Amino acid sequence: MTPTTAKPAPATTAKAAPATRAKAAQDRRGRRDRRTPLASVGLHLGLLIAAVVAVFPPLWLLVTSFKPRDDAFSTQLVTHFTFANYRHVLADTEFLTWFGNSVIIVGVTTVLGVFIAATTGYAVSRFRFPGMRPLMWLLLITQMFPVAVLIVPLYNLMASLGLLNQPTGLIITYLTIAVPFCAWMMKGFFDTIPAEIDESGRVDGLNPFGTFWRLVLPLARPGLAVTGFYTFVTAWAEVAYASAFMTGEENLTLAGGLQTFVNQYTNDWGSMTAAAVIIAVPAALVFAFAQRHLVSGLTAGTTKG
Repeated sequence: MTPTTAKPAPATTAKAAPATRAKAAQDRRGRRDRRTPLASVGLHLGLLIAAVVAVFPPLWLLVTSFKPRDDAFSTQLVTHFTFANYRHVLADTEFLTWFGNSVIIVGVTTVLGVFIAATTGYAVSRFRFPGMRPLMWLLLITQMFPVAVLIVPLYNLMASLGLLNQPTGLIITYLTIAVPFCAWMMKGFFDTIPAEIDESGRVDGLNPFGTFWRLVLPLARPGLAVTGFYTFVTAWAEVAYASAFMTGEENLTLAGGLQTFVNQYTNDWGSMTAAAVIIAVPAALVFAFAQRHLVSGLTAGTTKG
């Protein structure tokens, strides 16, 4: 009789065990991730409350701007819809002058702030030089001082330089606020860009600034968008320095001009809410542009040419 030999187990049987374990593990994770009805209700209720808290203040501001002055503190919705507050702000006040002052100051601050922060962040990210670590610590420490501490020495400095009531003084002040934080942020973006790109630029005969400007900077567009938006918001919404350094209605910015509507002498909440709504429109447009540009920059930075 010919002895029978045992047949080897099929390969599919050996492969089935890991697949079964993986499926079991996936089922366990699915059971853990599956929320109970009570947890789902609590989650959606929390999201709804957070949305109401976030939306209610700007929505009520918008509603109040269309109310007559006498109904500004009324808890009812708009019963007598009117554009009188907007007409008063645009025609009877220096709002357009304040708007022009703010556009000039914020535009110059944003352009200079992005350029200085980008060059500083690139230098700290790519080069090693004496005093680099103290410089980074200095940029970090400057963010620890509140406005109340800095406003007096900065006021005295601007007064000694003759820069009070001058856009240049406010631009320099805003740069001292925005550039340190933005430089740290840009350093983080440049750290994620491979150093081989710099080496390829040097091989092609580019100097360090040419490499930075032509090769590295386009890949850092997400960082530039965030930096530009942060600098814009810092200068657009700042009140303390604008009120202290600029006097006279023809020199005020939008933040300082808002205080002329509600103070110890006047109490025009309708005009203030209307002006606040107008001021929020450019900020919303800049945010929309920065968000779109941020997404396109991320896409461009992850594709190879």
